[in-house]
Amino acid sequence: MKYIEQHAHMVSRTTDDYERMALAGCEAVCEPAFWAGFDRSSPAGFYDYFCQLSEHEAKRAAKFGLSHFCWLGINSKEAEEVKLAEEAIALIPEFLDRPNVLGIGEIGLNKNSKKELRVLEMQVELAAKYNQLILVHTPHLEDKLKGTRLILDVLRNDPRIRPERVIIDHVEEHTVEMVLDSGMWAGMTLYPETKCTPSRAIDLLEVYGNERLWLNSACDWGASDPLAVPKTALEMKKRGHPAGVIEKVIFSNPKKFLRQSGKFKI
Repeated sequence: MKYIEQHAHMVSRTTDDYERMALAGCEAVCEPAFWAGFDRSSPAGFYDYFCQLSEHEAKRAAKFGLSHFCWLGINSKEAEEVKLAEEAIALIPEFLDRPNVLGIGEIGLNKNSKKELRVLEMQVELAAKYNQLILVHTPHLEDKLKGTRLILDVLRNDPRIRPERVIIDHVEEHTVEMVLDSGMWAGMTLYPETKCTPSRAIDLLEVYGNERLWLNSACDWGASDPLAVPKTALEMKKRGHPAGVIEKVIFSNPKKFLRQSGKFKI
């Protein structure tokens, strides 16, 4: 069954993963900006990374018949150095007209610090100024509820931000309802150790329905699975979900959201 991988950090994956995803039915990969596993030390490091996402990675994906799109932003793990983040954010407008750049992301909070909040506010301002879609990272584990509330407050405080153009990612049982009630989209990330397992994600779909919800692997350089979405689709089939419902969650929903950028075409 065809699907869209809405959140994958492919610069940290091998070409074997692209091939496996294509064989599993993937039609397009969307790659948000991420933390490299270490803190970048200069704006030049961010500039090169933005070039890698918006130019070079698309060529690697194309070898396997996959369309590659990206999001640009400063991940919350690198938001403690506010001055550096500000300099890096100033580079982003240069890239926003590129045909595969979907918007600003993944931005958000990690430790819910004041500095992270300041950098989040700067990037929400950037998205509002340039009328960009927004993809938001929510904190892990015990900080997720507080962080999600803080993020929603920031987004609601800017009247230029339209909720239907925001995806709040990594939702879990205790945050999905507040995100959906806000009118924003909710992303469920399928991780083997944290976030949602396939069975938990399907449970959430059975409770909250399939409107404004999607699934992603968020595969990166850590413990993660680039085939998490099709594996969860198979589990949905085993649990009796009809093909139309499965396709809506893994293909039609992300397509509907991403087409708001005006650039997403497959």
